[in-house]
Amino acid sequence: MADITRRLGWRHLRGAPTAHVRHHRSGRLVHDGPGLSFWYRALTAALSEVPVDDRELAMTFHARTSDFQDVTVQATVTYRIGDPALAAERLDFSIDPDTGAWRGAPLEQLGTLLTETAQQHALDVLARTPLATALVDGVAAVRERAATGLAAEPRLPATGIEVVAVRVVALRPEPEVERALRTPARELIQQDADRATYERRAVAVERERAIAENELASKIELARREERLVEQQGTNARREAEERAAADAVRAEAEGARTVRLAEAEAARTVRLAEAEATRSVRLAKAEAEGAREVGEARAQAQAAWLRVHGDVDVATLHALTGARLAENLPRIDSVTVSPDVLTGLLARLGDGGRA
Repeated sequence: MADITRRLGWRHLRGAPTAHVRHHRSGRLVHDGPGLSFWYRALTAALSEVPVDDRELAMTFHARTSDFQDVTVQATVTYRIGDPALAAERLDFSIDPDTGAWRGAPLEQLGTLLTETAQQHALDVLARTPLATALVDGVAAVRERAATGLAAEPRLPATGIEVVAVRVVALRPEPEVERALRTPARELIQQDADRATYERRAVAVERERAIAENELASKIELARREERLVEQQGTNARREAEERAAADAVRAEAEGARTVRLAEAEAARTVRLAEAEATRSVRLAKAEAEGAREVGEARAQAQAAWLRVHGDVDVATLHALTGARLAENLPRIDSVTVSPDVLTGLLARLGDGGRA
């Protein structure tokens, strides 16, 4: 939509590069072209604005196939107005000189024209095509037929419209029919899935069997190795016992020999000690006998000399010697108490002895 401003009873229009503006004043064409900018008076100006850019027209319509099945067609037509002057003469593209808004709905008219033309050619194609074929090849067929039909439509060039491209987005049957058509494919897919499941299970069972066989073989091999290990351990234990017995025999023999040697050495030492002790005892006995003999002889000589000495001494001297010897052998006496009775008896004894 063009931008219109007001200044002192005048209007200024500024168009866009994608909009073709035509300005008539008093029946004469004053301005004609895209992207114009000019001043005009609202009371004498007749303005029209024709878009010249590419436009997309989305359409959805229903059609019936040769087997009387309803399908929905979704398509898009790209078009543009190639001759703005011709389009402005055939369609109402006039705008309000005060607001710049279209007085009518020219784009809706173009949309209706294009939709009905494309729909007519699509219906013609689908009416001769069964549903299964339409779902497989219908998109390409409808697109080619609609493009060819729109290009050959005489009213479009007469209105200044150029069709740039035609695209068919989808061609779909009714939901119930679509579900029914999907059922065989779903069944096939399900069968393939079940087959894959069964194959996977068979592979899993085969793998489990292989694993079980491997485990059993591993257990058998392990048992065989354990048997070999037990046998080897028994052999090692027997060999160790034999070596230990041989070592014990050698040790016992060595210990016996050492014991014999020690016993022989001990016996020899004991014999030597006994001989030395006997020799020493004999020597001691001889020495003791010799000493005893010499001591006896000395005592006999001393006794004989003593007797000879005492035989020559008188009795009084002997008594004196006896008293002296007695005094030497008596214990120490600090004090002596002599009673009359004791003194009388002693004197009596001494008197009797003197008389004798």
